[in-house]
Amino acid sequence: MKKIALFGSTGMIGQRILNEAFSRGHHVTAIVRDPAKIKEKRPNLEVKVGDVLKPEAVALAVRGSDVVISAYGPGNGDAHQVVTAADALIEGIGSLEPAPRLLVVGGAASLEVAPGVLLLDTPEFPAAWKGIASAHRDALNVYRKAPIDWTYFSPAIFIQPGTRTGKYRTGTDQVVKDAKGESRISAEDYAVALLDEIEKPRFSRQRFTAAY
Repeated sequence: MKKIALFGSTGMIGQRILNEAFSRGHHVTAIVRDPAKIKEKRPNLEVKVGDVLKPEAVALAVRGSDVVISAYGPGNGDAHQVVTAADALIEGIGSLEPAPRLLVVGGAASLEVAPGVLLLDTPEFPAAWKGIASAHRDALNVYRKAPIDWTYFSPAIFIQPGTRTGKYRTGTDQVVKDAKGESRISAEDYAVALLDEIEKPRFSRQRFTAAY
């Protein structure tokens, strides 16, 4: 059993990470700004108030954890907060001894669709998504310089609620596509891949991705 601290537990992906962690018997501390948003009551669930954008709040909330997961997203707010969160997580976690491992729910747009060509930079990439996609790319670059044990997990290009199959394929910096040329994964199987990485680490201090 791992002691997992989770930011972003009420989001689409965060909820599924929470459920997958419970199904495997891990203890989860959900770190939220508003505890009222967590309706669930479980013996292996603890709820703490914390702020992922402030290093001292991160350190206080995750102390004693084996693993920290950030599924944080700014919603309709300032996209640059993704980078602010990266800085705060690195500083806050890095101030602890021992420092827990960090896994980050990242974006897919920084994956390569061809050597040296990011999905973000392709002509067909939606202009409306460029702000948040660029912020996730910048955050990845921040993590790549971090002195802590981090892993950045980019999803497939298409991720949405679906079925848990327990099957997926992994890659590192390139988009993973199926036989039809599609890159997709359910949020449930994304959570499976993330918990698999926690239990059997393969991508320490690097980015990886997963798709069918």
